[in-house]
Amino acid sequence: MKKLSARRRHPLAAVVVLLLALAATGGLYAAFAPADKAQADETAQSLAIEEGKKLYAVGCASCHGTGGQGSTDGPPLAGVGAAAVDFQVGTGRMPMVAQGAQAPKKKVVYTQAQIDQLAAFVSSLGAGPSIPTKDQYSPSGADIGNGGELFRNNCAQCHNFTGQGGALTDGKYAPKLQGVSQKHLYEAMTTGPQNMPSFPDTIMPEKDKKDIIAYINAVNGDKTVNNGGLTLGGLGPVSEGLFAWIFGLGALIVVAIWVAARTAKAKKS
Repeated sequence: MKKLSARRRHPLAAVVVLLLALAATGGLYAAFAPADKAQADETAQSLAIEEGKKLYAVGCASCHGTGGQGSTDGPPLAGVGAAAVDFQVGTGRMPMVAQGAQAPKKKVVYTQAQIDQLAAFVSSLGAGPSIPTKDQYSPSGADIGNGGELFRNNCAQCHNFTGQGGALTDGKYAPKLQGVSQKHLYEAMTTGPQNMPSFPDTIMPEKDKKDIIAYINAVNGDKTVNNGGLTLGGLGPVSEGLFAWIFGLGALIVVAIWVAARTAKAKKS
């Protein structure tokens, strides 16, 4: 019988085995790492919802109901979305101190982390507009001219053409827009707080919202220079009408008295 000669291992065999081992390790990581990350995100979201539910029970449930179903003191919250919570709570309008025709802007009582938790809980009640990213509301590269046209057509009737606000009916009002953050301006257009109509992307695309924000910053921003002096024209039709009645009518009365006095003197002489 012939002796079977031992097989000689190829010199590159060890390298091939090492590469296969590395590939298998990478495959296992690719298979399990995304699942781990998704599970971690889901856990963090669940914790945020749970913490938000606790905050909601203390500060919101008395008006909006324990499950967000609403009551005679507050509307239902299912479907309003995280953006509505971020706007209302982030501007201090909620929680309200007392019932009234409109919730005024006031000092914020929650931290941003708590606001995010409240938003997470309210979002779990029903899908709605999400909190916008900086890319969505940043006016960088926006068309101010188009924003001005859109603002005059959709917003000036209540907020005045420079965003100084104005009076509405039954004690309601359109607030002035000076000093309002870009994020809150975007959220207001998306969610329609108080008496304002909402403008979702299907009605007003994201680009148009950015153009409007750019216009507001241009005519009513913190660094806006007013070369006209007295800004009576920016106060709204109610204030302008009141000015006309008081000073215009008052001037006519003064002139009438002066004419009457001169006429009386002329008759005596």
